[in-house]
Amino acid sequence: MAVSSMSRTTFTSLGKRNQMSPATGGPFSATYLVIAGGGGGGGSNQGGGGAGGYRCSVSGESSGGGTSAESPVAVSAGSYTVTVGAGGATGGNNGNNSVFSAVTSLGGGYGGVSNNATGGAGGSGGGGGRFSSYFGLGTSGQGYNGSVGYIGPVDPAGGGGGAGGVGTNSSGSSGGTGGPGVSSSITGSAVTRAGGGGGGPSGPGGSGGGGSNTTPGTVNTGGGGGDSSAGGSGLVVFSISKDAIVQFSAGVTFSATSVGVNTVYTVTATSTTSETVTIL
Repeated sequence: MAVSSMSRTTFTSLGKRNQMSPATGGPFSATYLVIAGGGGGGGSNQGGGGAGGYRCSVSGESSGGGTSAESPVAVSAGSYTVTVGAGGATGGNNGNNSVFSAVTSLGGGYGGVSNNATGGAGGSGGGGGRFSSYFGLGTSGQGYNGSVGYIGPVDPAGGGGGAGGVGTNSSGSSGGTGGPGVSSSITGSAVTRAGGGGGGPSGPGGSGGGGSNTTPGTVNTGGGGGDSSAGGSGLVVFSISKDAIVQFSAGVTFSATSVGVNTVYTVTATSTTSETVTIL
């Protein structure tokens, strides 16, 4: 599969035209990966944050929660919402949703904020606080549940759920492990994203950007925050025919890469929730 990179660009006005492709009309089929922001950890020695919701339409890959890939979306000439969700802050904050067209991935659930506290529900659920018998629920088709806390020598808290598996609890000296993420090759190479955050104290984050302790979830993976850290920001990626002319509004930061007969647009940040991508 031929892959070539094009320079990263932030457009300052919607009227600017991406000169990388000729105009031939539509509609076009757009394959996507939409990951929401990860949930924040509950606080020192409390629950890990859940990963941001993970929705994917790449054939042969998976969406979160163990489900098959979704169908691509059809886009005709017009403008469509694009939003990259921020990660949730520590102390009881879910991550923020990410959006592409009609596809919305839900922010990850927060980690339980105190002893016996439940983790928040979200794309993937947050881990329960210390001693807690409750965990945050993940969303079907987007991610897995967090895990419970544990009563033991150090009373560790639960790990946040990941897109690829549940968080775990621990009876040892560290908190539960964040659930694993899911791999996608939509950009031309395999990358694992949307791992859950580790519970306190110092539980390891899940593969795919899950945070641990004061280390936050990794930027643009939707990883859940460690017990004392924020979740990672999300990501929107879509692959569309090179025949499409694509324009972005002023607050969109993205890169474009040629992969086979398509151009893959990777949106890493949006300054508001009303940013758009326009297909001509």
